[in-house]
Amino acid sequence: MAERVYVFDTTLRDGEQAPGYSMNLDEKIKMAKALEALGVDIIEAGFAISSPGDFESVKAIAESVENVVVASLARALKKDIDAAWNAVKGARRPRIHLFLATSDLHLEYKLKMTRAEALERIRENVTYARSLCDDIEFSLEDASRTDLDYMCRVVETAIECGATTVNLPDTVGYATPDEISRMVHYVRDHVPNIDKAIISMHNHDDLGLAVANTISGIEAGARQVECTLCGIGERAGNAALEEIAMILKTRQDHLPYETGIVTTEITRASRLLATTTGIKPYPSKAIVGANAFAHESGIHQHGMMANSQTYEIMTPESVGVSQTSLVLGKHSGQHAFSKKLVELGYSVGKEDEDRLFAEFKRTCDRKKTITDRDIIALVESTEEKESQIWTLESFVVNSGNHMDSTACISLKKDGKVYKDVAIGTGPVYASLRAVEKIIRHPFSLDDYQLSAVTEHRDALGEVLVKVSDASGTYRGRGVSTDVIEASILSTLAAVNRMLSGAKGTMGQGQSASAMSFENDMLTGHTDKSEA
Repeated sequence: MAERVYVFDTTLRDGEQAPGYSMNLDEKIKMAKALEALGVDIIEAGFAISSPGDFESVKAIAESVENVVVASLARALKKDIDAAWNAVKGARRPRIHLFLATSDLHLEYKLKMTRAEALERIRENVTYARSLCDDIEFSLEDASRTDLDYMCRVVETAIECGATTVNLPDTVGYATPDEISRMVHYVRDHVPNIDKAIISMHNHDDLGLAVANTISGIEAGARQVECTLCGIGERAGNAALEEIAMILKTRQDHLPYETGIVTTEITRASRLLATTTGIKPYPSKAIVGANAFAHESGIHQHGMMANSQTYEIMTPESVGVSQTSLVLGKHSGQHAFSKKLVELGYSVGKEDEDRLFAEFKRTCDRKKTITDRDIIALVESTEEKESQIWTLESFVVNSGNHMDSTACISLKKDGKVYKDVAIGTGPVYASLRAVEKIIRHPFSLDDYQLSAVTEHRDALGEVLVKVSDASGTYRGRGVSTDVIEASILSTLAAVNRMLSGAKGTMGQGQSASAMSFENDMLTGHTDKSEA
């Protein structure tokens, strides 16, 4: 019988610490529920002491999920432990996760303490944490560069004081698989009370070995793995949850271990992360990349037609990717469209379905071939329309290589249409300046990404933007066969979120001067000057 490996997901803590991956409270709760549906065992919801916002998000997640352990990170300090406990105590299954560096390098240069002093701090704080909560994890930061005999003393002490999980991280991604194996075996052989705790792995990917090191740790006896969706995290990131899960599922002949991961939810969870953060996995990313199940080579295609196992070691369906050919078109009815939504894993209400079907019909008029990815893009783009203060009515853009671009934009608000014209050095620049003039609320464009959802000349274009004003930064997403329209839609999605949370959203009397761009925004770059 396969042994159980527990999945500790730190997407919302270590993952969110990576530049560009920050999320607001609502986004974190939505992500946490997706992780629960994915079947992770533990969600590390954040670092409660780090900020009031992080405390509130950990607390909200703890109260929002039901069938998963919720953990908060804490340094080996009483104030951190108190904050962590107050944040997670509302969870059905709370955990306090505290840590202290144990390598001589960190002790000398970062903590300025001796081994004995560190051991005493661990003893004191693990004991205190256990007085509050029955589920305690202790992490030896920089374990892979810690003296093995000292490591064993630390692990033994932590378990004596109440730790139920001991984590041996490769914090800087320095170790190799054989070193990880040797470390875990050494701890199992030299810590007398190790049977009273679970050994955990938390490996970073600085040398591209995070997943390999995690698998090596499992083989050596670790029974908890700490990972993130798509491997996001500090520097080069963490071990990727989806890769670990599918390695263990696909290679049962060599790795007789099982997790609670519902692998058919992997793609949906990954897609939610990409939509939330505006950062997609690179196309060749294992398991969840756009090309993970794509075959262009004629030899590969021939093999696939004969037997899919010739070039696919796992089925697309096993990770939630639909393999069914899409036969919908402009003559299809809503019943067939509704059935396709179900096949793709979406459950929407009648009103949303009607709106999606209307969008689908408009797309059919613009492109000949509709694929599953087109449908997915349409569904996800409607999520950007949750708070529609301004909607696009129409636009006309004139542009050329020997002229300034001119955009005439019509937007609708509260049933009334507003129009304005703007000039810019490119069609996107001009369009967004016109939007800013209409809404009369200055904003800056901080990021602009354009990509094709599907292939061929009639592909849907997807635009992801980040805009900001004095109140904060907001993301938006737009999808259309016209990249100018997609740019306007994405900006409106972001602006609507901005205005829905701001007072005096019309901004009467403010000039349209905050947007900064460098030439045409299709370059995706902005400068420091005001337009």
